[in-house]
Amino acid sequence: METAFLITAFATLFVVIDPPGLVPLFIALTRGMGPERRRAMASRACLIASFLLTIFGLAGESILGFVGISMPAFRIAGGILLFLTALDMLFERRTQRREGQQAEPDHDPSVFPLATPLIAGPGAIASMILLVGQAGNGWAGAFAIIGLMLAMMVVTFLFLLASPPMERLLGRTGTIVITRLLGMLLAALSVQFVIDGVKGTGLV
Repeated sequence: METAFLITAFATLFVVIDPPGLVPLFIALTRGMGPERRRAMASRACLIASFLLTIFGLAGESILGFVGISMPAFRIAGGILLFLTALDMLFERRTQRREGQQAEPDHDPSVFPLATPLIAGPGAIASMILLVGQAGNGWAGAFAIIGLMLAMMVVTFLFLLASPPMERLLGRTGTIVITRLLGMLLAALSVQFVIDGVKGTGLV
């Protein structure tokens, strides 16, 4: 498997999950909690998200085949979905929608809304299925993508742990700038998914 593809796959997961954008949301969801409980929330959320993304990475293509959806068709649909996510990031609608997904009082936010849909959302799930499909090499390719996803979860966990000082360092403006830059990258990656999907249909 080419190194360039692995770098692209990691970049895709990074911009879709958007750890910097999760920082202010994690602070809001865990406001009033002590460091130990906040760490427990972060680890639980990342573990649950990892489990969900692993399941979809391994079984996603089989599920698609069962319902009669070809991989090229899903690449096109997934690319469009990721492009819409990129537009949300560029115009800050994604952050506003995420901020609206507040947990109920006395509810553990590590499962909902943190693990899903904030970390393992539709974009991340679609990305896992697409990347595993593109990786090839059978199980080796699938586990390589899962390994990258797990590395991404470690990065996300570290961002969540460092959220208080990061929010002070970046501020609201810094977070918005980073999210918009990641949105531009995601837009380009999503277009590439659509192009690959169209090529896969044999129409081009």
